Amino acid sequence: MSNTHPLLKDYPLVYTHKVTWGEMDAFNHVNNTEYFRYFEHARLAHFEELGINQLMKEHNLGPILGETRCRFKAPLEFPDTVHIGVKVKDLGDDRFTHIYTVVSEKLNRVAAEGDGKIVFYDYNQGQKATFPAELKAKLETQVIAE
Repeated sequence: MSNTHPLLKDYPLVYTHKVTWGEMDAFNHVNNTEYFRYFEHARLAHFEELGINQLMKEHNLGPILGETRCRFKAPLEFPDTVHIGVKVKDLGDDRFTHIYTVVSEKLNRVAAEGDGKIVFYDYNQGQKATFPAELKAKLETQVIAE
């Protein structure tokens, strides 16, 4: 991930996605459910960058999405390219919040904003877990100021 749009200059992580025809709905704009997929793409890319996928493979420890929401600002249409900015806030010992901003190249504006509460989870025990020290240190470098 890299920062590829000036409206996302304050975002340390940006995921880029080409809007496809199949994301459109009967009203000729991108269906609302697709925005949550955009968040998911960005979230998973961030997890990969942090090394969380390796923790899952080795220890069965990883994130679980506790809550997510989206505020729609402008309808997207095919063709377009969107950039999804990802920030971290509210970092605790076992959770944090992802902040997402979707920017349309075609419109040159924010199309949606959202967030997701991420809880670190022990899939063997079926309960939340604290972040390993190395992961927490990486996350601390990405926390935005309130």
